[in-house]
Amino acid sequence: MLNVSIKRNDFLREEYYSFKHKSGLDVYVFPKKLSTAYALFATKYGSIDSKFKLKGDDDFTVVPDGIAHYLEHKLFENPNGEDTFSRFARYGASANAYTGNNMTAYLFSCTSNFKESLEILLDFVSTPYFTPETVEKEQGIIAQEIQMYDDHPFRRLYHMLLEAMYEKHNVRINVAGTVESISHITADILYECYRVFYNPSNMMLIVCGDVNVYDVSEVCDKVLREQAPAKIIREYPEERAEVYMARSEYAMQVAQPLFAIGVKDVHIPDDPHERMKKSAAYDILNDILFGKAGELYNSLYEEGLITGSFDAGYGIGESFAFNTVFSEGADPDEVFARFKACVEDAKANGLPREDFERSKRALYAAMIKWFDSTEEIANNFLQFKIDGGDLLDYADIMGAVTYEDVTKLLNEAFRDEYYSLAIVNPMETEGE
Repeated sequence: MLNVSIKRNDFLREEYYSFKHKSGLDVYVFPKKLSTAYALFATKYGSIDSKFKLKGDDDFTVVPDGIAHYLEHKLFENPNGEDTFSRFARYGASANAYTGNNMTAYLFSCTSNFKESLEILLDFVSTPYFTPETVEKEQGIIAQEIQMYDDHPFRRLYHMLLEAMYEKHNVRINVAGTVESISHITADILYECYRVFYNPSNMMLIVCGDVNVYDVSEVCDKVLREQAPAKIIREYPEERAEVYMARSEYAMQVAQPLFAIGVKDVHIPDDPHERMKKSAAYDILNDILFGKAGELYNSLYEEGLITGSFDAGYGIGESFAFNTVFSEGADPDEVFARFKACVEDAKANGLPREDFERSKRALYAAMIKWFDSTEEIANNFLQFKIDGGDLLDYADIMGAVTYEDVTKLLNEAFRDEYYSLAIVNPMETEGE
């Protein structure tokens, strides 16, 4: 008999069902009467996981950078040569996948034939097939992808910023690795990483839509086999609090400078609930200081120092966290100076309480809109759950953030030694 748990948030009037499958997989079913169903099959394995061992092993295994992303690509190949995307298309489903710093996720969306599509998802991710020939062929394809990313100004800017903030932590490394690092990937290494990280006990299945928890369980029973759980030990380099470099610049074919301000955060709570609380407080603080309703944004825009975009965001995991502000304009140094002046003014004079209340209400309303989309629900659910949190707890956490919490964060997080500025400058033309 299926042992199903139910979690509800009465204020949101939302709920989901969960159970642990006999394979060791954690399964979450979020029922929504919407036309599109969406499913995510994810593993807690991302670009930062390059040094690891299983409990009981004597030594750590060290693998080339970019292997999690490489493995994501290779899993779409089937032993019989059939194209995985064609398998989904046969049932009218659209499939994709992505690799991040701390996860890899495989997904599909559909309006019908849900059980058939779910069976394909579980089957192809659970059926690794690598040969020396296909691995070597993929190196050329991913090398082209890496070079394409290197030629993309905003992607280059983002990685410049991470490389400036972090000296040693693997979050500074491009998710896809480098052309050099992927040249060392072999079929044997891929199988070893798959064996360790694609154990169902390290994975989760998230389903959202007009679906039945017992149908999901039936498909899991059909495809997934029982496995002994894997206890994975990961090791990340120690990172100092201060940024590695305060400034980083590069020239590319852009019309005007693109720039990013980073605020490094190594004060990461051990408790997932506290990490969610810090994230909520940071979102409110970002909106107060750098949002489009704020004084800084409007003064920079009116003076022509930015073109319109001034996007702030905070990300946090178990071993890394940072805040970013991205924009473009002719004078990044002046914007950076104004950024710091805005922060210091807020520290000296205090945050306006009415701005705190306004930002909190706006962010709360935006969060509630997540529940109008199966894709938004599933992806946000995964973002929280992979870090040990819970989507339905976030509403209460956001609601409980106080003015004092945000003020304390302002004074602790924003300091000169935590700041990095990355700039992509236009290339000089002949005659200048």
